[in-house]
Amino acid sequence: MSPLDPDVCYRALLARDARFDGLFFVCVKTTGIYCRPVCRVRTPGRDRCVFVRTAAQAEEAGFRSCFRCRPELAPGAAPMDALSRVVATAMRRIEEGALSRDGTIDDLAREIGVSGRHLRRAMAAELGVSPLALAESRRVALARQLIVDTTLSMTEVAFASGYRSVRRFNAAIKARYARPPSAMRRSVHDGAPAETLTIALQYRPPYDWPAMMSYLAARVIPGVEVIRDGVYLRTVEIGDARGWLSVTADPARAALRATISTSLAGALMTVVARLRRLFDLDAQPAAIAAHLARDPRLAPHVRARPGLRLGGAFDPFEAAARAVLGQQISVAAARTIAGRLAARLGQPVATPHAGLTHLFPQPAAIVHASAADLATLGVPARRSETLRELARAVWRGDLSLDPASEPTELVEQMVALPGIGHWTAHYLAMRALGWPDAFPEDDLGIRKALGGISGGEARALAERWRPWRAYGATHLWTELGAARGTKLGSRSETQTLGASQP
Repeated sequence: MSPLDPDVCYRALLARDARFDGLFFVCVKTTGIYCRPVCRVRTPGRDRCVFVRTAAQAEEAGFRSCFRCRPELAPGAAPMDALSRVVATAMRRIEEGALSRDGTIDDLAREIGVSGRHLRRAMAAELGVSPLALAESRRVALARQLIVDTTLSMTEVAFASGYRSVRRFNAAIKARYARPPSAMRRSVHDGAPAETLTIALQYRPPYDWPAMMSYLAARVIPGVEVIRDGVYLRTVEIGDARGWLSVTADPARAALRATISTSLAGALMTVVARLRRLFDLDAQPAAIAAHLARDPRLAPHVRARPGLRLGGAFDPFEAAARAVLGQQISVAAARTIAGRLAARLGQPVATPHAGLTHLFPQPAAIVHASAADLATLGVPARRSETLRELARAVWRGDLSLDPASEPTELVEQMVALPGIGHWTAHYLAMRALGWPDAFPEDDLGIRKALGGISGGEARALAERWRPWRAYGATHLWTELGAARGTKLGSRSETQTLGASQP
């Protein structure tokens, strides 16, 4: 990774340019504090500033985070493709809590397929910090957010943020902020147990929230997901934790507001990481728009929707199953069948929201369902077999839908399964992995929007969009949907599945 240019960073700091938020941090030598470039405190002199890429680097150097701009809320550094695959994979695992509780560096390295020594060297070379330092930075950041913004007890905060004990939590907070956790709470609470916790998920503006809601609304799975009045709600199962969550746009700042049932507190790091991928919160919209706007075909639409994001997936297997069920039928029909699948094979879950009744079925439940069972739900025989083969591959561990997987390898593995073609594989790489360069070249909607050209011609034309081809495709789907008065990309995707899949 190229070194930071201090002069460029200082100019961005003077302008408080939100496009750089999360891409670097400023450490002030005279105060021992580090801030985001958008912090509204008095700008320090140039000679007092040290610039670093990550909050973990600042903390490793002995700087404390600012209590005003709260660096733990800064959008994550992106794109991940700027890092080596090993480091990017490790970062995603750490963000989901891989080194919290009982996880070790050697365990993490083994999962990635490298030695612990190699992982330490790679992260030190590319990020300037060790895996443990990065993990500690993420734990402390989440803990601070929970202390300030929720009514969770300190014990609940400690375990929700990944600490093995309350003693270690107290020691870490006091060492980092020079005060005990209880002194950081904004107000005294009545002590009544809370049923939910609310956290802010910040992003770099602009963000086209209506377009994201339109995209997801066309694909909600009855019983599992609901979109109501601009709010996204869903049921959640992560390990042994079950519950629900809701997400809406924060009208006062560049953030989404997530309300999460406290039953999911033990899996909170994973929940937050998944939400950031679902809503594409770590994207750099200014950089993406500037690049795509060089193409005369995309430029008008990019100018009209500079905040368009990729619609991701909270649960990669759920997205994969949903894509298979949607082959050769309309989006509305696919939603209906997916809802039947959840009602028949998913576990019921209690929530306070009408319409949220079931968890999406796990791979094992689909593997053990017979073809006859699936046929009664309206799943044709060939698609039923494809769905069961997909579930079997995931259940056995032959196919990993982990967001840190290598996208090109996932595409190859998906295409090797019976009944899955290149369109579905690229669509899943786009949604499940958040791969910004995925491109379903055979999509009829894309080809039509580009003048009725062939898939090969579309691929050649889209070369100039790299590494943001998925965003280019999303712009074309959005434009096509707007022209037809339909939901984002819904018709083009339905037509494509009917034409490209076996």
